[in-house]
Amino acid sequence: MKLTQFSDYSLRVLMYLATTPKNELSSIQQIADTYDISKNHLMKVTHALGKWGFVETIRGRNGGLRLAREPKDINIGNVVRHTEEDFHVVECFQDGQFTCVLQDVCRLKGVLNKALQAFFAVLDEYTLEDLTKNRESLQDLLQTGQ
Repeated sequence: MKLTQFSDYSLRVLMYLATTPKNELSSIQQIADTYDISKNHLMKVTHALGKWGFVETIRGRNGGLRLAREPKDINIGNVVRHTEEDFHVVECFQDGQFTCVLQDVCRLKGVLNKALQAFFAVLDEYTLEDLTKNRESLQDLLQTGQ
């Protein structure tokens, strides 16, 4: 299983915001520069994160973004469920017509579904706070990346 770039960037934005001082605003440009990624991509990411209630966006000249919740209240499994559109590991996970001749007797779907559930069970054990416990080290790296 591979996460999309959208999920990757979403998690990176959240980690960046979790390492900034509480209530301090960050700009999309700062985050884009730090990670050396497209500002346009990050605009889409931050818009979605705001829509889902993970990030608070403040418009205007002195605007920016910050976490909308405490890092301990942002579950990583929940973030990934929001940011990923497709968990169809194989064709038979999708609704509709299947071309696989084994579909009526195949046990692979059950095994892969169990693996997917295990993947989320692990992600559900962690919060943004867990990912940023080494806050000082992360801050050092993030600030030198600018």
